[in-house]
Amino acid sequence: MLPSPASWRIIELSSGRLLEDCRAAVNLPNSITLIRICSIPLLIWILSSNHFSSEHGAKELLASAIFVAASMTDGIDGYLARKRGQITTIGILLDPMADKLLIAAAFVTLVQFNPTLVPAWIAVIIIGREFLVSGLRSIAASGGFTIEASELGKFKMVVQIVSVVAVILDHRWKEWPVYGNFVLPVHWIAYAAIWFVVCVSLVSAIDYFAAFWSKIDRRVSKRRRRAFILSRRPKPQPASRPADADVAPTA
Repeated sequence: MLPSPASWRIIELSSGRLLEDCRAAVNLPNSITLIRICSIPLLIWILSSNHFSSEHGAKELLASAIFVAASMTDGIDGYLARKRGQITTIGILLDPMADKLLIAAAFVTLVQFNPTLVPAWIAVIIIGREFLVSGLRSIAASGGFTIEASELGKFKMVVQIVSVVAVILDHRWKEWPVYGNFVLPVHWIAYAAIWFVVCVSLVSAIDYFAAFWSKIDRRVSKRRRRAFILSRRPKPQPASRPADADVAPTA
């Protein structure tokens, strides 16, 4: 039995709406976010494989360039989404997830690539902080409020980029000659940056937790105050019947 013309019309409308939703989701900012996610396995492959040699620093330079380019797209996609009015639900979901995947993948790989500067416990602290913030934001969203990114969290992202690049370059160069007798102490920059990242990660985690706790405490206080106000309201008394309502009328 063939569908009726009305059914075909419904199918066409549904297909048109689906195509419009797909076009709205796959816009330029979201495409940039997807490119950042796709660069993660490429970064891991370059640092973990033997296809690139470290003799002349080709592996380190290529991995650093990919990581810096992927990190720069974090600000580009957000700027384009706000400027072009293309803020979508999938973009709100993918953007923070891409950031955390990039940082987690970089530090997990660095534990193998340069373990003298990035031991496993440092990677656990940095990645654990990312999961903690994501969990607090999810709980806050389910409670009806949001925890905005603090300036300390944004500064932490910049320090993470510097530390990852410095640790990658330290695998090949301990010092980088710049001009004449002046050299850039790559090893000490990487060492200081890693410890600074650990400190900033811990402080920003405490900052996010304090913001989350203040929101929760304020929400609980409002609920208790509202319940107290409602409990003090006088309860409506039932209407009393007249005294002679039960007395049968006499003849």
